[in-house]
Amino acid sequence: MIHFEGDKIIPLPVAEVAAKLSDAGFLANCVPDAQVSEATPDRAVGKIKPKLSFLTGSLTLDATVTARDSGKSVAYKIDTKTMGASSTVETKLEFKDGEGGGTLIHWTGELVAVTGLLKMVPKGLLEGTAKKVIDDVWTAVAARLTAG
Repeated sequence: MIHFEGDKIIPLPVAEVAAKLSDAGFLANCVPDAQVSEATPDRAVGKIKPKLSFLTGSLTLDATVTARDSGKSVAYKIDTKTMGASSTVETKLEFKDGEGGGTLIHWTGELVAVTGLLKMVPKGLLEGTAKKVIDDVWTAVAARLTAG
């Protein structure tokens, strides 16, 4: 439906970055303003504020690891639900050695399903909102990883 892709460089060793980003609980706790109720390496559940003005209340977020190749890649299925709308995103992170001992993360994301009110939202608005959320999450992840 909608495809996103990019690269991120984190100035830490691959093993450290891959271990953290392959942990659903760690990632969920990086999401700005998330109220995480379940956090394990394979699954995280919590509530987040929607970034679309016509969706009120909170979204339930359920992130599940669907594949993991230790130190190399991880894939997630991320479901969000609120009254009258839901979405499913599939994402994959690939970890490689970057310059100076850092980690190059190549990431892809695919919005594979939307229901309810989200079906009426123009594609451009969904893309713009998703891009802002992705940027905010990457900023929070980088800050948390490099804070020690």
